[in-house]
Amino acid sequence: MSVPGAPTKELPRPVRIGHAVENGLVNLVFLVMGALPVIEILARLLIGRGIPGSASIVQHLTLWAAFLGAMLATREHRHLSLSTAEVLPAGKARMLASVFTDSVSAAVTALVAYAAWVMVKAESSDRVLVASIPFWWSEVVMPVGLIIMATRLVIGRDRSWLWRIVPLVAIGLGLGLGSFAEHAESFVWPLAILILLALLAGAPIYVAMSGLAMLFFFADETPIASVPTETLRLVVSPTLPAIPLLTAAGFILAEGGAARRLLRLYRALFGWMPGGLAIMACGVCAIFTAFTGGSGVTILALGGLVLPTLLEEKYPRGFSIGLVTASGSLGLLFPPSLPVILYGVVAQIPDFNRLFLAGLVPGVLMILLVLIYGVSVGIQQNIPRTQFEVSEAKAASWSAKWELGLPILIGFAILGGFATIVESAALALIYAVIVEVLIFRDIPLKALPATLAHGATLVGAVLIVLGMALGFTSYLVDASIPSLVIDWVKQHIESQWAFLLALNLLLLVIGSVVEIYAAIVILAPLVVPLGRSYGVDDIHLAIIFLANLELGFLFPPMGLNLFLSASRFNEPLPRLYRHALPFLGIMAVAVALITYFPALSVGVLSLLE
Repeated sequence: MSVPGAPTKELPRPVRIGHAVENGLVNLVFLVMGALPVIEILARLLIGRGIPGSASIVQHLTLWAAFLGAMLATREHRHLSLSTAEVLPAGKARMLASVFTDSVSAAVTALVAYAAWVMVKAESSDRVLVASIPFWWSEVVMPVGLIIMATRLVIGRDRSWLWRIVPLVAIGLGLGLGSFAEHAESFVWPLAILILLALLAGAPIYVAMSGLAMLFFFADETPIASVPTETLRLVVSPTLPAIPLLTAAGFILAEGGAARRLLRLYRALFGWMPGGLAIMACGVCAIFTAFTGGSGVTILALGGLVLPTLLEEKYPRGFSIGLVTASGSLGLLFPPSLPVILYGVVAQIPDFNRLFLAGLVPGVLMILLVLIYGVSVGIQQNIPRTQFEVSEAKAASWSAKWELGLPILIGFAILGGFATIVESAALALIYAVIVEVLIFRDIPLKALPATLAHGATLVGAVLIVLGMALGFTSYLVDASIPSLVIDWVKQHIESQWAFLLALNLLLLVIGSVVEIYAAIVILAPLVVPLGRSYGVDDIHLAIIFLANLELGFLFPPMGLNLFLSASRFNEPLPRLYRHALPFLGIMAVAVALITYFPALSVGVLSLLE
């Protein structure tokens, strides 16, 4: 979970200029990443050939998007972290915890920055990216970005200079570790425990990933540049650029009037039915989550619209809050969901279409079960229904035509063979900008850079975890940890059913404390080989994994959706637990059906193929 920390006083002019430069660079990167693939599509259609090197440029710009976004995430205190820090009492305890976590984070980040600088210096000067552009131009954003991040961890919070000295000293100690290489065995595990404690206290997940990787590589006398070298694998994936592009498109839709128009459409189409507004809430939230990729964005963006509508129609407040909280994650299995794409990248499942097709029925099942409960409440409470009006349905459909056209455009581009997943994501971004900025003008042109920078913050928070996790998983593979885990599990769990039950319980707990993107990056490389050893189909395992994480968002005491709803609706957490409990049970039934009846995913996929 990420916790915002807005500054409390006006920043000095040089700092404001620096922020403007950062925002400008981020917007330039997104502009080029969005424009190049679209131009590539047009070039193929008009002149029969694409732009030489455009795909490579977009892939390398993903590295820039990752580290520029990570700089913004550090600036705004919005890195992905465990939600365990939320249980700390406000006041001095939380302040001391922030000093501790910032100190560990600054030390680790500075050490990785040094390692990245070593890597860039070692880069061959004659290696060319494209059009005589040196390859190191792509890499230099890593050490520069990490140095800025480490600096912000020292001075970024509003605290006295005395407390800022602590993380500064920690940086010196971290950089001085190399002087004690001969004693590595004596301090590796104490420092590893220190990093894990910082993680529990709220340190960013990327800090734990990179810090542990650096320590263990250091103990094995492996060059420290191994971690940033593995991070460079970000630019190797031909599909990874879809993540920042779709994230930016989702944030533009969230900031514009798309939610309001979709809400009107669903109300016009389903308001006359028993429980019609419950259907409306589920449908709108599912569509929004599919495009934004996160339940948090959906709850924060739609909560203020959907909840008052439900209360206005006399739905019970507890049910309404529980419904919005649960509906925030219902669309995660539908295209073009970012978690599905990220899982495909991490688990090395290149055909995202198969993942999305396999997730259609499980996704509909989860929505359907929640809808049945919502309709039953509507009938029991004798909720008044609106009259169906053809004129309003037509007007609402016409108003939402551009939002409804987006999934059609993406589906046609991919399934018709006109565009790759990255090119389709670029189309989605350009389409969203045209609709929200130029057609409806919900987002003023001068506000677009701030919206893109906001989206880049999430991109950086996600991709920095993925990049650092590549270094950590590289160590795990070198140390044969996945094989050891498989051997241990096989000794203690014999049947496939027992393994799936254990996996359900593990993912339920992990999903309640770890943000979905981080959970995918950390766990998928271990879970995939485990599933194969028990004969679980890779596609089926992917749907189980993602559906289970959806359920974890509602699992008390620390499910992400619970915290977000408590904050958004000003509701005490214990009361929110009660509101969400029926939906937790309903979605648990859906996850059980998805897990133990593979015909719902791979069976349907086989029929469709």
